[in-house]
Amino acid sequence: MPFMPHFGEFTALLVAFFWTITALSFSRASRSIGSLHVNLLRLLLAFIFLGVLLLVRTGSFLPIQNSTSSWLWLSLSGLIGFVVGDYCLFKSYEYVSARISMLVMALAPPIAAITGYFILKETFTLMNLGGMFITLMGIALVVLDKPTADESDEKPSLSFKSSYPIRGLLLALGGAAGQGVGLVLSKLGMQQYDPFASTQIRVITGIIGFSIIIILSGKIKNFRDAFKNKPAIGLVTLGAIFGPFLGVSLSLLSIKYTSTGIASTIMAIVPVLIIPPSILLFKEKVTKKEIIGAILAVLGVALFFI
Repeated sequence: MPFMPHFGEFTALLVAFFWTITALSFSRASRSIGSLHVNLLRLLLAFIFLGVLLLVRTGSFLPIQNSTSSWLWLSLSGLIGFVVGDYCLFKSYEYVSARISMLVMALAPPIAAITGYFILKETFTLMNLGGMFITLMGIALVVLDKPTADESDEKPSLSFKSSYPIRGLLLALGGAAGQGVGLVLSKLGMQQYDPFASTQIRVITGIIGFSIIIILSGKIKNFRDAFKNKPAIGLVTLGAIFGPFLGVSLSLLSIKYTSTGIASTIMAIVPVLIIPPSILLFKEKVTKKEIIGAILAVLGVALFFI
């Protein structure tokens, strides 16, 4: 039993802060060495961090205590969440802007909730559903109003179909589906096992998956050259600590004490949390709609604690 009320919800909120740091770190590193290389590097670093932690806690570098069934479900979760989901998300940036991709990624919580309803038989109160809706509304409002340099000359449109390539939207939807379904499969595979050990299993699958992609795409030399970029490696290291290591592990801890739909909705406020550092660190301007969206998202999260 958790030692405090709403432990799962508070942990999910902490994960959202961690993933904000990760998003800032990985986005800058990706501009230097490429998103595919960042994906593999972050998982390799996370594998080492998790291994050392497990060695101290359990005496084994690898998660040998997990059952075969746990390995199967967590590996499937890593394949769908890390490899398919993240690959689709980064690939979507080639067709639509990050702003649109992040908006579509906000569909991950309802996808997780629907998947959890059918697979885990999870239920929600009316208040929970209201919180999910308000949070998603706030996120959508913020992300839709987030201007980007490459879209500054575009005419506003309420229809994605007429304004953005279907391929990009479908890839972003694949990223959202990967994150949502992967989280549910994680809960199914983690069971009573350690969240950090369970995360390492997912990471191992991700490493194998992205290694295969890099080999098949003929980018092995580019991957080796990425290690020469020390500033980028530093950013990847920071992102790996707060992302695949602490962030993903705590996300599994969160769904151990609350439903996947609630946890993933709280974690989905990253596009809102990223606004303050964007103002303070990158001197970006914030519109009234973004402020309203942030307030709505916070109110939505607050409903989970009532």
